[in-house]
Amino acid sequence: MPNTFEHLQAAHCENGVTTNLLRSVGVSKMTEPLAFGIGSGLFYIYIPLMKINGGPAIAFRTMPGLIFKRTAQSLGIDVIRKTFNSKEKAQQFLDECIQSGQPVGCQVGVYFLSYFPKEYRFHFNAHNLIVYGKEGDNYLVSDPVMETTTTLTSYELERVRFAKGALAPKGQVYFPKPSTTLVTDDQIRKAIVSGVKRNVRDMLHIPGGIAGVSGIKYTGNKIKKWRDKLGVEKAGLYLAQLVRMQEEIGTGGGGFRFIYGAFLQQAHAFHNDDNLLEISKTFTQSGDMWRNAAIQAAGIYKGRITSQADFDVMGDYLLEISEVEKKAFKELSTIKWQK
Repeated sequence: MPNTFEHLQAAHCENGVTTNLLRSVGVSKMTEPLAFGIGSGLFYIYIPLMKINGGPAIAFRTMPGLIFKRTAQSLGIDVIRKTFNSKEKAQQFLDECIQSGQPVGCQVGVYFLSYFPKEYRFHFNAHNLIVYGKEGDNYLVSDPVMETTTTLTSYELERVRFAKGALAPKGQVYFPKPSTTLVTDDQIRKAIVSGVKRNVRDMLHIPGGIAGVSGIKYTGNKIKKWRDKLGVEKAGLYLAQLVRMQEEIGTGGGGFRFIYGAFLQQAHAFHNDDNLLEISKTFTQSGDMWRNAAIQAAGIYKGRITSQADFDVMGDYLLEISEVEKKAFKELSTIKWQK
């Protein structure tokens, strides 16, 4: 079939896949910030007992797959999602989708992505891309974090679709069901409200102390104790893990805050409340603070600054960020949304 898929670059993989797939079924007003905000993508969690690449499990966004699922369902669009035990059946289903002209989102592992620079390949299995066509043995790939489209051979694609380890993708594919009903501005307006309210809940009201703004505060207090508890070398590795999860997995901590600020600016076009613009500035401030924290952490794990005072400064960065984001989400919780 003739291929009309349009590749759009994005800051984060799942945001980009969500945006591109929804635009492919006619949601022309979908943007990366709207997808991220409607999907309630902003999050934070620190899980001390779970280790990834030798460091604590830290996430700055919601669980993989939820941004696409929430955004589509909030707009009344049904989705199809499948995983496979059989590599052969996974390829057969993908080929059938492509033959019918259906672009397909895939969850993959990063380590064996041949078009990624080597320094960006590590064991992380929650990357997202779109397969939209096939020429001979080469699959046509739209990876939203890349400037242009690329290709993977059938072997290369199979390898990343069935990567092993934490968050193993198991050949996962997903896409929106085509619909003859156009998404209206009113649906987008309501989806924005549900997305914000869910994000307020996730950042302010999850119990346990390791998630949301409480989780950021928890991590800041932990960092102040890492030097004595773990030793300088291991504490530095833990901070390297924080920065890796913040800045190298998609857009990480800082970048996600900038995207959320852009979401609130775009939400203002659907809800004419100037408070959204003011709160947007607070998230931009938070993004800047996360980036400053990353610079401090890098100085520690590279051995340039290693005193207890340096760890205290790093911890204080997170304590301050926690308060800034708490203020922003509390202000969002008081917005009087248009019906």
